Amino acid sequence: MMNKKKIFVAVDTNKVSLAKKIIKDTQTNKIKVGYKFGLEFMNSKNGRRFISTLRNKIIFIDLKLKDTVNTMVSAVKALKDLKIDYLTVHISSGLAALKAVKKVSGRTKIIGVTTLTSLNDNDLKLIGYNKTVKSLVIHQAKLAKKASLDALVCSPYEVGSLRKIFKKEIITPGVQLGKKNYDQKRSMEAKKVQSDWIVIGRAITRGNVKKNIQNLAKELR
Repeated sequence: MMNKKKIFVAVDTNKVSLAKKIIKDTQTNKIKVGYKFGLEFMNSKNGRRFISTLRNKIIFIDLKLKDTVNTMVSAVKALKDLKIDYLTVHISSGLAALKAVKKVSGRTKIIGVTTLTSLNDNDLKLIGYNKTVKSLVIHQAKLAKKASLDALVCSPYEVGSLRKIFKKEIITPGVQLGKKNYDQKRSMEAKKVQSDWIVIGRAITRGNVKKNIQNLAKELR
C-alpha cells in the first residue's frame, strides 16, 4: 500500500475541454491529486495557454528533456512563467546538463527519468546497452543524486533498490488499476506500489472518471 496516497493523473490528450473535465471529475479529499501533462498536450494549440491558467493545482510537466546543456537550460527558463511544480529530464542527458538544469530551475522540482517503464532487458540490448534494467536504473539514480535532483521516475519494481540510494521523492508510472497494464512492460497494481507518487492515466481517464478515481481511492486504503 502506498504510504502517502498521492497520485498524478496523466492528462493524455490534446483537447483542453477533456483536460478540464478530467481535472473537474478527479477532485477528491480521499487522496492527494496532481496533474501530469506530456508532449501531446504541451504541443497542442491551446495546451500551454491552458496550463498557464491553472491555479491551486499540483502541475507536473513531463517533457523528458534530453539535449545539449545550453538547449536544456534555455528550455527550463522558457517554462518559468508557467510556475509548474515538477519537470522531467532524462538522466541520460549527462551530469553537466543535470546540474545546469537544477541550477536554473527555481521553484520547479527537477525529476530525473531513469529507464522508461515501456522497456525491458531485451529492449536495452537492442538499443546498445549491456546492462540489465535494474543495474542501469541504479547507476542512473546515483547520477541523479550527484546532480542534486529533486525526484526520480522509475518503475514500481525498482523503488526498493533506489530507496537505499536516493532519499528524495520517487515517482512511479507503470501503475495499473486492476490487472490491465496497457503498453507498460514493468507495471504493478496501484495498491502494491511503495513510491511517494504514482502516475496513472488511462485507468482513470477512460470511462467514468469520477467512479474510477473513487475506485482508486478505495484500492489505496
